[in-house]
Amino acid sequence: QVQLVESGGGLVQPGGSLRLSCAASGRTFSWYGMGWFRQAPGKEREFVAGIRWSGGGTFYPDSVKGRFTISRDIAKNTVYLQMNSLKPEDTAVYYCAAAVASYDYDYWGQGTQVTVSS
Repeated sequence: QVQLVESGGGLVQPGGSLRLSCAASGRTFSWYGMGWFRQAPGKEREFVAGIRWSGGGTFYPDSVKGRFTISRDIAKNTVYLQMNSLKPEDTAVYYCAAAVASYDYDYWGQGTQVTVSS
């Protein structure tokens, strides 16, 4: 049984920071990786960060590179997204996802709202 539970969203001023957490249950040692996506109102879901469960290789789109950092704590089965220098355009619902059976993301969390506003 795969479950993903996000936490850490909230309201932050432009230029501020937030750290999201995603607690995973299941046989995580066999997973391909985990990632974070976001979806703003009226927009398509966007990939923002990914990490290979084995080896820890990370991936980012240019829109967040240098500002967002994904990391994992294998002992806690938890993935984090550290977001710095936040901008109003980062406002979205952020979703945690797991690539369990292949490199495609096939399990999703319920989402957590991040609002960047003064």
